Amino acid sequence: MKKIIIVNTSSDFFGEHYKKTGLWFGELVHFYDYFNDNNYEIDIYNISGGNTPIDPVSLSPAILDKTTKAYYKNQNFMDLLKYAQPISEANPTYYDCIYFTGGHGVMYDFTDNEYIQEAVKHIYNNGGIVAAVCHGIAALVNVKNADGRFFIDNKEITSFSNTEELLANRSKYVPYKLETKLKSRGAKYSKAKLPFRPFVKVRDRLVTGQNPQSSKQVAQAIDALWRLD
Repeated sequence: MKKIIIVNTSSDFFGEHYKKTGLWFGELVHFYDYFNDNNYEIDIYNISGGNTPIDPVSLSPAILDKTTKAYYKNQNFMDLLKYAQPISEANPTYYDCIYFTGGHGVMYDFTDNEYIQEAVKHIYNNGGIVAAVCHGIAALVNVKNADGRFFIDNKEITSFSNTEELLANRSKYVPYKLETKLKSRGAKYSKAKLPFRPFVKVRDRLVTGQNPQSSKQVAQAIDALWRLD
């Protein structure tokens, strides 16, 4: 049985801006749903413990699909988000894969979190998979290897693009542009030719998805890696 840890944000606002954000719900649901059977054990954490804020835009009728709507109405699943444990309580040695969801909240509490950084290094260095989607790739920005080099240096990677940030009307709120930051860390960044289309990059045991539309494809890529074992 493969063991997966999912990490969500605990931030519900754009920093000092009075604009709500949080977890992008579909980025959790479509990944979780893919692995939601008896062959996998999934634990859900957030940064500070307790309730996981959800970006209200991700719950709008135009965004919710059949799958996300079903999970949103499932009280048992929603309780996993309401009573989440903090990442500081997680034991990385237990997991075969760590997956970071997105939503703009992560840009405020993923980037410099020491427990995230240690979990990434431990899981990856012990043969596990590190995966993230959209803004969740912010978890990898400041992770450094034992030699002091950035974890993502020279690695093929993707994330929510600067173009998508502009089209989403969030450029003026974010603390930094994720695509730009990844490139500054030496990552080999690439993206889909058109915005908001599924796009996934796999480099060894690092799996990243560009946007919310890529969440299921990230799960499929992880599954494909495990089938090669």
